[in-house]
Amino acid sequence: MSEPTKKGLVPVLRFPEFWEAEEWKIKPLDKLFTIGNGKDYKHLSTGDIPVYGSGGYMLSVNDYLYDGESVCIGRKGTINNPMFLTGKFWTVDTLFYTHSFKACSPKFIYLIFQNINWLNHNEAGGVPSLSKANISKIEVAVPEPDEQQKIADCLSSLDELVTAQTQKVEALKAHKKGLMQQLFPAEGETVPKLRFPEFRDAGEWVECYLVDVALDKLSNGVFNDPNKVGNGYKLVNVLDMYIETYIDETTLSLVDIGESEFLKNKVENGDVFFTRSSLVKAGIAQSNIYLGNANDITFDGHLIRLRPHTNKIFPLFLHFGLKSEAVRSQLIAKGKTATMTTIGQSDIADTKIRIPKKEEQKKIANCLYSIDDLITAKAQKINALKTHKKGLMQRLFPNTETEYTP
Repeated sequence: MSEPTKKGLVPVLRFPEFWEAEEWKIKPLDKLFTIGNGKDYKHLSTGDIPVYGSGGYMLSVNDYLYDGESVCIGRKGTINNPMFLTGKFWTVDTLFYTHSFKACSPKFIYLIFQNINWLNHNEAGGVPSLSKANISKIEVAVPEPDEQQKIADCLSSLDELVTAQTQKVEALKAHKKGLMQQLFPAEGETVPKLRFPEFRDAGEWVECYLVDVALDKLSNGVFNDPNKVGNGYKLVNVLDMYIETYIDETTLSLVDIGESEFLKNKVENGDVFFTRSSLVKAGIAQSNIYLGNANDITFDGHLIRLRPHTNKIFPLFLHFGLKSEAVRSQLIAKGKTATMTTIGQSDIADTKIRIPKKEEQKKIANCLYSIDDLITAKAQKINALKTHKKGLMQRLFPNTETEYTP
């Protein structure tokens, strides 16, 4: 690929065989395909035909609405998540599907759909929605079918790499989950099912309360005043408990508080945090750990902090142990439900955990941490591939603004 010599409506980057090809043509979407409506599926029995909604796969039924390649877009709700489907499928009435393509590649249309800012075509003040009439009038730039296919094949190969890496990440997550079930004692057990060779004769794990492995009393964080955000100290908040990685100081929001309040609630390496409330009982006391060494981080008052006593417990071991089934079941049971499920400092402090000697703690923590490292590395590779694809798309499509309007 190189810079095309032909001027006019052409991309910056073009495959050599198309350097002297015709300019891309502006066409409304209804000249490229027909838009079909999804339908209610509740009258159908369970089968092996997948059903899709605007959020993705839902379930399987015994009949199909369409058989072939199709690009789908949400009609209502999630309207900015195009999907490429192939084979037999059924779509619900909140999803449009495309068919009867006219001199265009379905995979190329999928790329076009990814380039369109669908929220700019929202027709509702509340729940976002699209209409056939609106979609049909959107004008896009398209080359001849051979060039469409070449571009689609190139970018599809990147999608395949992303899919392969994503599958590896999911496999690693499943492996880690299974390993944790083996490396920590099940409820009612005193030793784990799987133990490193050097610790097989090390005896039972000791049961204690979380308060017994805490250096200080558990505490709540600072009041997060909405009028004092954007400046000041970095803030660990509730959302940081739900990410799949450790607390990332580079992504933290800022809160403006006084120095004395900050020093009282300053975050240190190894600090573990729990959510105090959840909309669902199973989500209570979600936890995460800070492993950095910054000197300007505090934490939100909707969190509870436990600072591990490092002479008694390895902080990273505690982090993983809190996610074991035996500990999670206790925390969930301690949640008190009214309009929301809540948990207090004393509830967390009185939660039991079994711990081995420090050497075994470190071995387990380092093992699981190494898997997290692999997951992070592959996730970064996925992000790099997506960034590469985005940059490539900007060069493989004419620069006619997001909507390709002339």
